[in-house]
Amino acid sequence: MARYTEATCRLCRRALEKLFLKGTKCYTEKCAMTKRAFAPGQHGEGRRSKLSNYGLQMREKQKVKWMYGVLEKQFRLYFKTASKTKGVTGKVLLQLLERRLDNVIFRLGLGISRVQARQVVRHNFVYVNSKRVNIPSFLIDKNDIIEIKAKEKAGKKIKDNLELSKDRTVPSWLEFDVAGLKAKVIRLPEKEDISSTIQEQLIVELYSK
Repeated sequence: MARYTEATCRLCRRALEKLFLKGTKCYTEKCAMTKRAFAPGQHGEGRRSKLSNYGLQMREKQKVKWMYGVLEKQFRLYFKTASKTKGVTGKVLLQLLERRLDNVIFRLGLGISRVQARQVVRHNFVYVNSKRVNIPSFLIDKNDIIEIKAKEKAGKKIKDNLELSKDRTVPSWLEFDVAGLKAKVIRLPEKEDISSTIQEQLIVELYSK
């Protein structure tokens, strides 16, 4: 499974926005964006050039890719699917990304970052409709039931994650039984359910050229 393995804090600095890629560290004074809120590199601090329209579109696409932890080929497939689906392409694209199983685990607070949520899925702790699913990109659907089944040591770690992320609000499209580590998808996510400021129209314009 291909994934990004380089320094993640550089991605936030490149996007000039906190993407919360390292969990709780992003909320502390150790966050790279708190200490150095400018682009990485030797000339990052002094560079203030105005981006072209293409540059803005590219940066928005990169930001969303980094947020959800997908690479270019997979992201293109999501866009292709969204463009063929009934509805507004940009909103459908975001909905597909939000429906990823690793993202749902992150939204529930079972992982303090999407990277850790992906590990929870890959380690066979997640069941969807009573069937074990270990594919992070698996798309959940309305009325799906998501459960965590882990042995004592792993279960304690997941509960620790819940405590660390207790200040994060579970989105309204999910219903979560914290005690039973069980969730239900009440409805599919909407653009308004995403806390980050994403300009999806810029991505649509980029791929429509």
